[in-house]
Formats: sequence, C-alpha cells, structure tokens
Amino acid sequence: MRRERVYHFLYAVIWPFFRIFHPIQAVGRENIPEGGAVICPNHTTAGDPFYVVFAFGRKHTMWAMAKQQILDWPVIGWILGKAGVFGVDRGKADMKAAKTALKCLKDDQKLLMFPEGTRVGEGENVEAKAGAALFATRTGRPLLPVYIQPHKPLFKPVKVVIGEPYCPQVAGRKATAEELQHIAQDLMDRVRALGDGI
Repeated sequence: MRRERVYHFLYAVIWPFFRIFHPIQAVGRENIPEGGAVICPNHTTAGDPFYVVFAFGRKHTMWAMAKQQILDWPVIGWILGKAGVFGVDRGKADMKAAKTALKCLKDDQKLLMFPEGTRVGEGENVEAKAGAALFATRTGRPLLPVYIQPHKPLFKPVKVVIGEPYCPQVAGRKATAEELQHIAQDLMDRVRALGDGI
C-alpha cells in the first residue's frame, strides 16, 4: 500500500472533524518551500500534528517523527505507520529513527518533528532538542519554524503561522554538539516570535 494513498485517505477522513470543531487559519503558506524541509512547530496538545498537516494542505505531504508508544497502539499505530509516521525511542539514541529522518530529507521529502521533544504547557520552559538542527545541517535542507496557537477553543479558528525557511550555517564540515544546541535554541526563538501578537 503506497504511503501517499494512505496519507490522503486519512487526510480526507479526519479533515472534516477539524473543519467543524477546530477550523484552521493558516498564515504564511507562501513560505512553504518545494522539496525537503524540517518542519518545526511548538507543541502544546496531542492534536498539533493534525493542525500542521491541515495548515499545509493536501499538496504538501510530510513524514512525521513521533514517540514510539504511538506506533505501538493496535490498528491505529499500524495505519499511522503506513501513512508516514515513524517512531523514535526518546530514552536512547535511536539510530533507526535518525536514519529514517535523514533518508526522508535526502529524498527531498518534508519531515515534521517537534524540537521541544514533548508537549509543553503554558509557563513551562523546556530546552530544545538538537535533532532538527542535526538533520538540517547534515542534509542541507532548511528548517521551517511554525507556530501553533496554544489555546484551541471549540468551533473557533486555530491559527497556524508558517515562518520563513532558513538553512543554519556552521563553521566546520560537521556541526559540534554546542553548535547544534545553539541552532536548536535559535529555532525555538524563531518559532515563539511567530506567535507574538496572537
């Protein structure tokens, strides 16, 4: 079963629910690049991946990195896996997930991942993980900051702001751990700046 077919099937099935209960107001769609990119939103609710997918529209399919436990769910996990969601074990260095992410970007596909690594409540301060920075610098694909409105009242539009893509620069051939952490923090600063005034 082809990934794109399952992806579009799920899109068609789930989208009407969001259109009724959580309509999405996308801002900055013109910033979406063609080809590969690391899509990096803030993360406050379990539904955030869907807000991003629907804000980007049916044309821009993407792969998504998620915690492994989601892929372990019976039936649902299998379907999500067929649609392009792959798991990462957050308790260790998951080389399989890293290789999948790198291959996705090298194949000029879009990759959705949350740099904070987990859902972050209002007032919480979580250090950004360096994974997105690593994948972008290793493949030359841009980072794309995205801000999702944290408060999502029923029947009212949820704003998703898509920022401008950019390619982080490093001095050497391979970024150091310190450089990657600096890029990750700068990325989250850019994400939060998109939410100013919302």
